[in-house]
Amino acid sequence: MGLFTSRREGILWLLALVVIAGIYSTLWLAGTLVDELSRRDLVDAAFVVAFMGLLAATILSGLRQMPGLRQIWISMGVASVYAMVLLRTGIPDERTHLFEYSLVAVLVYRALIERSRSSRVPVPAVIAVLGTAAVGLIDESVQAVIPSRHFDWRDIVFNCLAAFMGVAASVAVSWAERRRPAP
Repeated sequence: MGLFTSRREGILWLLALVVIAGIYSTLWLAGTLVDELSRRDLVDAAFVVAFMGLLAATILSGLRQMPGLRQIWISMGVASVYAMVLLRTGIPDERTHLFEYSLVAVLVYRALIERSRSSRVPVPAVIAVLGTAAVGLIDESVQAVIPSRHFDWRDIVFNCLAAFMGVAASVAVSWAERRRPAP
């Protein structure tokens, strides 16, 4: 057996690594990027686009066919929870954690689910959240040595929350799909 159990698993891990590389590569630029978006009055538009992309990725990660009514309701609930967290989070830097770490967690979770089809993977949801939390801890640790950034425990907690939200949303949508009656 190779490194991956399927082509799909390999693609999911690659996507997760691309997102993580994107997060880490912008550590030095994040403040500048937010300042530039603010100067151009584009912060809210950027978050709407990111929110829609995250929502689509999270919902689509659990779907294999046209959604039923239960899936639609769960998807609307997921969208509402994400929207409320975004509305209550006023600091743009913290909002980005919600997108970044939810997406990483969903990709890792789906890769682990794919692997579990042919080998034993105990509690993929827990592994995905803990693995994503570790990525967030490394992110914050690197920020501790960058002069313009700082280590923040609140960001680590928010990263963990975002990872949990992403995996929980994907699990909920998958659950609704499994409960859907066969046509």
